[in-house]
Amino acid sequence: MRIVLTGGGSGGHVFPLIAVARKIKEKIGSEAEFLYIGSGADIEKEMMDKEGISAKHVLAGKRRRYFSLRNFIDFFKIPAGIIQSLWMLLRYMPDVVFSKGGYVSVPVALAAWVYRIPVIIHESDAVPGTANQIIAKFCRHIIVAYPEARQYFESRATALWGNPVRENINQGNIEKARQIFHFTESKPTVLVMGGSQGSRIINEAIIKILPKILFRTQVIHQTGEKNYDEVVHKAAEQGIKAGREGYYPVKFLGDEEIKEAYALADLVISRAGAGSIAEIAANKKPSILIPLENSANDHQRMNAYALAKIGGALVLEETNLGEHIFLEKIEKILDDNELREKMAREINFFHHPQAAEHIAAGVIETGNE
Repeated sequence: MRIVLTGGGSGGHVFPLIAVARKIKEKIGSEAEFLYIGSGADIEKEMMDKEGISAKHVLAGKRRRYFSLRNFIDFFKIPAGIIQSLWMLLRYMPDVVFSKGGYVSVPVALAAWVYRIPVIIHESDAVPGTANQIIAKFCRHIIVAYPEARQYFESRATALWGNPVRENINQGNIEKARQIFHFTESKPTVLVMGGSQGSRIINEAIIKILPKILFRTQVIHQTGEKNYDEVVHKAAEQGIKAGREGYYPVKFLGDEEIKEAYALADLVISRAGAGSIAEIAANKKPSILIPLENSANDHQRMNAYALAKIGGALVLEETNLGEHIFLEKIEKILDDNELREKMAREINFFHHPQAAEHIAAGVIETGNE
């Protein structure tokens, strides 16, 4: 069975695709053959290489929700991307295409429709992205992670199966984690993440309050590749050395490190991407979610408030990320055992442990039709 995987160029798209691909391999072994078509981002090639999956990329037009000359340039990339996709699919001729959405998936799904190759899409967010709303018009099946997303699609083709997460993401070991990060038992741990590429806004907010929170906590800080040197430098200006005094900045937490970090964390501070939320939910961790202000269709804010509505997370907008309120919210959660227990219990509602299993079975079934 030949399967094409496609999605945008971030960890939020790549990790779920890999989770599903692994489950498909478990089910049908060497009968499964994969091709990934993406944007050409470094994270895509790195992750697919590790999985032994061939990765190619096509041109795709990204619609920005602000004025930019690149919007005009990207408009001309769309037909070029469709032609590239038609050629790639003609040569590979898969049995099924599994799409995670994102602008790069549109030309691939359109090309599949031309060849009458069945397409399955997965929508991670509470409000579907533009790409998935376009693709949904000619795909075979639609899988959603949030009940709120159902209303945007035809009910006959839609299933609520949740977000697939990295395998064993909730199987970390606290003792092993303390050894990796050189942390003690005497202080609680705060895990800070801004998505796979990091977040400058979150980085700056944490650095401002770092001397104060390190009096009572230890901090694991995923900065993002591009921001790491700047973060370490600014921390040093405040007398805090990387890897010492309970502060552990890291460019990116890989599969092994991230599960240990989650196991050790008493509080997670994160963007509100669907993938991050799914992993926090799998680990039953209280969290402060800081939605990306300019996310497509405002999906991060909608994700975050869907959780906040049931008491599963606390939401802080970027515009409210001042030193005092940020520190106050962190202390409020760490000081209130009952609140932490409630948040951990409620966020687990968003964990669907069989998501990857169900989606893999659906892809195989569709490919065999």
